[in-house]
Amino acid sequence: MVPARVTALVGKELAELARNKSALLPVLAVALVSMVLPFFIGLAVPRITGDRLSSDADLVQALAKAGEELPGALGLPDESAVQAFVFHRFLTLLLLVPVTGAITFAGHSLVGEKLGRSLEPLLATPITTFELLIGKVIGALIPSLAVMVFTFAIYLTGIGLLAEPGVLGVMITPRTLLLVFGLGPLASLVALQVGVLVSARVNDPRTAQQFGALLILPLTGLFMAQMTGIFVLTTGMMLLLLAGLAVLWGLLLALGVKLFDRETILTRWR
Repeated sequence: MVPARVTALVGKELAELARNKSALLPVLAVALVSMVLPFFIGLAVPRITGDRLSSDADLVQALAKAGEELPGALGLPDESAVQAFVFHRFLTLLLLVPVTGAITFAGHSLVGEKLGRSLEPLLATPITTFELLIGKVIGALIPSLAVMVFTFAIYLTGIGLLAEPGVLGVMITPRTLLLVFGLGPLASLVALQVGVLVSARVNDPRTAQQFGALLILPLTGLFMAQMTGIFVLTTGMMLLLLAGLAVLWGLLLALGVKLFDRETILTRWR
C-alpha cells in the first residue's frame, strides 16, 4: 500500500463532502435527537411532572443491577445516581451518530462516482483496489467520527451544566471512552465496509444504505436491553465485541477487494 495515494484519495473524498454539505443533514439530525432525548427524559420530564427520577422503582432497580458498570454512581445522592444511570445508558444511542454518517457517506461513495462519471478516471490510475477501498472508507469515517466527537463534547458539557452535582464525574470513565472511541469507530467501519461493498455491485445509493442500516438494529436492541436492565454491557463483553467487529471488518475488507473487479465493473453497472 502506498500511503500517498490513499491520502490523496481521502483528501478528494473530504473535498467532495465539503461541496455536498446536504449529506451531513441525516447525521446532524441523529446527533440532535441523541443529545436532546436523554436531557428531556432525565431533566425535563421530572420537572414537568414533579416526580423525581429516584422515585421510579424500575430505574432504581436497573441502577442496582448496574453497580459494576457504574460504581461511582452508588456513592451519589439518589437523584444524582439515577441521572448518571440514565445519561450513561444513552451513550449507546450516541453510537448511532457515526454509524448513520457511515451509511450516508458509503451509499454515495462508489455509486455516486459512477453516476458522476468520475470513477473510470480513478480506476485508470495506479491506485490498487485495496488502496481504493481503504481511502473510500477513511474518507467517510473521518467526518462521521468528527460529528460524533463534537456531539459527545456537547453531551458532556450539557451534563456538567444542567445535571445534578457529581453526575459528570461518573460519566467520564475509561469504560465510557472505550464505548465512544472504541465501539463507535469500529461499528462505523463495519457499516462503511458493508456500504462500500454493496455500492460496488449496485447502481442505486439507497440499496447500499439499506444494507448498512442493518447495523442500526443491533445497536438499537442493545440500547433498549440496557435501558430495561435486561442486559448489562460489561467491560469484558465490550472488549469481546470490539474484537469481533475488528475481525468482521477485516473479513469484509478482504471480501470487498476480491469482489471488486475493476476491469469489468463499469460495464456491468451500465
